[in-house]
Parts: sequence; structure tokens; C-alpha cells
Amino acid sequence: MTHNRLVRFARRAASPLAAALALAAAPAMADEAAPAEGAVKPFTISGSAAVVSDYRLRGVSQSNKHIAIQAGATVTHKSGAYAGVWGSNLAGWGTFGGSNTEFDLIGGFARPIGSVTVDVGLTWYMYPGGAAKTDFAEPFVKLSTVVGPAKALVGVAYAPKQQALGNWSNTPQSREGSGYDNLYLWGDGSVGIPKTPITAKAHLGYSRGNPGLGPNGTSVAPTGSYWDWMIGADLALGKLTLGIAYVDTDISKAKAAYLQPNFSSTKDGSSISGSTVVFSGTVAF
Repeated sequence: MTHNRLVRFARRAASPLAAALALAAAPAMADEAAPAEGAVKPFTISGSAAVVSDYRLRGVSQSNKHIAIQAGATVTHKSGAYAGVWGSNLAGWGTFGGSNTEFDLIGGFARPIGSVTVDVGLTWYMYPGGAAKTDFAEPFVKLSTVVGPAKALVGVAYAPKQQALGNWSNTPQSREGSGYDNLYLWGDGSVGIPKTPITAKAHLGYSRGNPGLGPNGTSVAPTGSYWDWMIGADLALGKLTLGIAYVDTDISKAKAAYLQPNFSSTKDGSSISGSTVVFSGTVAF
């Protein structure tokens, strides 16, 4: 949810979206002089690896209510430009054949303006070796701020019309090559509890897009429009963070039934957009 993927609930996260990733950073040459103490390095690299009990993308399970392993890394230039990668295994609704994985490329530019950080970028969603017409691009803008132990973020992601978000495979009157756009609005908030290693967190998002399945189940708002939310807490233990989050959507049983069997868990037949508790363990590096 990284790019705020939070576990990618918000994309892709437990708010904590969002968010991830490294495309390339040239290593310093062996004969370069070491930067002076206190000097700002041209590039910084960060990343994380996580295990989550369920990969929820905007409230909908992408791992068929099973465990997912996720990892990402980001390289950031001192100017504020950044690029990265993020990946997760998939199952059920999110399976497109091939390696059954999602692999995201993320790039953007983030700079503080007063007390607010403005982050403008693009996420390219890919499903390596999978079905055709599944990859799509989604530009985003995020505004965030920090006030004492509290952090707040609002964002908008808008994917223009693309075949991967189309509805032609679900409606006979549609035609090959048609596409839908997709809008996602969200807000994340977190606050550290004084004198503890615990941070409370919350997320609220709204999706509007394709009312059907898309060409290969790729639509990120498959019911047309809906709300998703999350509330939870993180426990920081050094570089390890343990998380718990309650995740839910307002997708009705009728809307979910319209998308069966794709929208049901193969484990017990329940909706993959229903409420659940997600546990996570994340190691930063």
C-alpha cells in the first residue's frame, strides 16, 4: 500500500499506505572521495520486506484471503526525485497467470512547501508473464504534513482510460479496445501514543471506476464505486514493525454477487471485499 500502500490497503495499505521501490542508483566509484561529515548524500536508498495475512488493495483482497509476501525499495535523489519498485504475490481475484505476482514501478518528485510535503508521481502496475491487457498506469498527487506525533496525508490517484481498466469482457455490448478511467481519493492519519512504541493509524478511501470485471480482472474499482476504510495500530521494535488493522468496504452483497465467482474466496466462498483483520510484520532496511 512505500507508496502508501500501507499494506497497500490504501494501496495498497494499511494506510501505511500508499507507496515503494528502487529502479537504479549508480554506486559511488571506489576512488571517489568520501562525503564530508554532515554533507547531504546525492542518493539515499531505503526499502522494506513484509509478510501480511491478506493483501488488500483498496479494501479488496488480491491474495484470495491468503498470506502474501511483499517487498519494495526506493532510491531518492537529494532534489526530491525518486524511483522504485514494489512487488507482491497474488491469488484468486488478482491472478493473471504467469508468475501470479504484481510488480509496480513508481517514480515521482516530493518537496516540502512550508509545513506541507507535495508528492507528484506515477505508478505503473505490471503482472509479469500474465494475461494480456493487464498493465496500467496511474498518476497520483499526495499532500502530507506532520504535527508533533501526528501525521496526516491526503491523496488523489487518477488512471486515464486504459484497456486494463475496461469493461468489454463483462458486457456484450462493449467492444474490444474500450476502456474505463479510475479515480481514487484517500486520506491517511497516524499518531504515536506518548511513551510507547505504538502508533495508531486510520485510512479512508473512495474508488470510482469500472462497474465490471475488466478484461482480466484488473479493474481496481470493479463495482463502479465504493468506500474502503481501515483502523489499526503498529508496534515498532527496532527495524521490525508489527501491525494489526481492521479493513472493510461498503460493497454490498448484491454487488459482490454480480461479480461471482471472481469475487469470492476459494477457501470458503465468502466475499473478498468483506471485513477482515489483517496482521503484518515489516522489516525496514
